[in-house]
Amino acid sequence: MKPDSGGDGALIFDWNAAADARPARELALLDETLRDGLQSPSVKNPTLEEKLAGLELMNALGIEFVNVGLPSSSTRAFAEALELSREIAARRWPMRPVCAGRTLGEDVAAIVEVSQRAGIAVEASLYVGSSEIRAVAEDWDLDLLLDRSRSAIDAARAADLPVTFVTEDSTRARPETLRRLLSLAVERGAARVCLCDTVGFATPAGAANLTRFARDVVGPRIGIDWHGHDDRGLAVANALSAAGAGADRLHGTALGVGERVGNPAMELLLLNLALSNAPRSLAQVTAYCTHFARVLGVEIADNRPLVGKNAFRTATGVHAAAILKGEAKDQWLGDHVYSLLSAGRVGQSTAIAVGPMSGASNVRHWLKSQGIAADEHLLRAILSCAKSADRVLTDAELLSVVERARQEM
Repeated sequence: MKPDSGGDGALIFDWNAAADARPARELALLDETLRDGLQSPSVKNPTLEEKLAGLELMNALGIEFVNVGLPSSSTRAFAEALELSREIAARRWPMRPVCAGRTLGEDVAAIVEVSQRAGIAVEASLYVGSSEIRAVAEDWDLDLLLDRSRSAIDAARAADLPVTFVTEDSTRARPETLRRLLSLAVERGAARVCLCDTVGFATPAGAANLTRFARDVVGPRIGIDWHGHDDRGLAVANALSAAGAGADRLHGTALGVGERVGNPAMELLLLNLALSNAPRSLAQVTAYCTHFARVLGVEIADNRPLVGKNAFRTATGVHAAAILKGEAKDQWLGDHVYSLLSAGRVGQSTAIAVGPMSGASNVRHWLKSQGIAADEHLLRAILSCAKSADRVLTDAELLSVVERARQEM
């Protein structure tokens, strides 16, 4: 029975239950909005105050980790990573800060300084390219990558920082290269490794294959992260597949913003985990997405799952009739007959609009919402106008029809 079943799970047969690979390990989430999200060519860099407000919303959603940036990249990046980490420490939030860095001494030093000045353990997420195509482009060889990785991990561990070792472009890397790099990371004391689908190359089957390979290499006690991109449109599916194969921390960003076409959307990871009986709250997800849409300067598309204008809205007559019949019997039934979950669970409400695909049920619902008594003359007048329109009508347009119809009576 799903957590949103309201005690009526018998009405919904779950074909997913038998087929899904249920994660064997407890899953955590890492929010990359303030790091990879800001690498999108289409977003603006929010102010520190806007980032702090976003941090509070992440905490309210129960997101366990947040990447607060790449402190070695600029003076501003360092200062903001420090302030964000200080905020987490001062508020005593359970969320933990993560800083990204290359496998270079100066990057590790910047993360160490952030941690020491903030008074909180900051996880060092240290990355190195692992694919042959990247090595050829950069004139790298495996010995160089191993030496850099060893030095960087050793420096972070010497400062008592928790380390995640990140293999960029893991989904296009050769198994023998990944085995050497991941084994070295475990030997040098990394607590976690991160598999990256850097150019969105993977399919769900590929994500699962790579994750199982990594688990065989690092053993049962080392954490495995999945960091994906959406170039194939499979970012969320790949993350969930990796989780089913043994990854225990998934990366995402608000609305899926990020490098090129972006990362797995955090709100969709939360949704899918919540619908898989994970203890995840969705109460603040609309506020979270709305905040980051505003401060990043991006729009929420009407058809965006969960938080878009149309997520819990219909203008179709058959659908509206079924919703209203369901509501007359039971609110849970009305909420679910044409919806994945209750709109109220994400702070929204079911909306029934009036347009060319509408029927009498849509009109009756709209009239009731406006406190207008329904009669056959009004119904016919509104439906006639709606059927001849090329889109859903606004409240102002519908009220104008009502006024004209009354004048004709």
